[in-house]
Amino acid sequence: MGLDPEMRCTAFAGTRHLATGTLVEAALAAKAALDAGTTDLIFIFNDETARPIDLDLRGTAEEIRGRLAPVFPADLTPAPRSGPGRPKLGVVAREVTLLPRHWEWLAAQPGGASVALRRLVDAARHANEGQDRVRLAREAAYRFMSTMAGDRPGFEEAARALFAGDRATFENQARDWPPDVLAHTLRLAEPAFAA
Repeated sequence: MGLDPEMRCTAFAGTRHLATGTLVEAALAAKAALDAGTTDLIFIFNDETARPIDLDLRGTAEEIRGRLAPVFPADLTPAPRSGPGRPKLGVVAREVTLLPRHWEWLAAQPGGASVALRRLVDAARHANEGQDRVRLAREAAYRFMSTMAGDRPGFEEAARALFAGDRATFENQARDWPPDVLAHTLRLAEPAFAA
């Protein structure tokens, strides 16, 4: 699976923030720090999930940019999928396991089972949008702070405050963390604290 060179990322050298931008921008900032002689560990995080991204930072900036750029010449364009679903519309068939009474109910719905399932999923996504945003923000902030501050004083209490949505307690417990780490954790957690 390739990485999207336009995905939003943040690069750190140790606990020092280097850059926030596209994957390419974060990678080039990390490369510049390495070229400048940093001995700190380099971290690049996906801003949406706070999962670390492992990149090959060897070579020149152009070589790095080239490795990250999507390359799909006409003769290498992935062939369209064939089979169940409507791939041109982005509809892909997958297996769903339900009880017989669920299949009966779905079959009786206007448009059939697929249309009914799509409507139910869309309704649930809309109904839970705010809760999902808070949950994802908490998970991302926790993932980042575990990597960057898991051994820092106040980590456990800060984690409890994060999941309780208590910004004041979180900031109090994390006050001695490196400033860039604290600032980025707060940025990731903002939807959780705003809820």
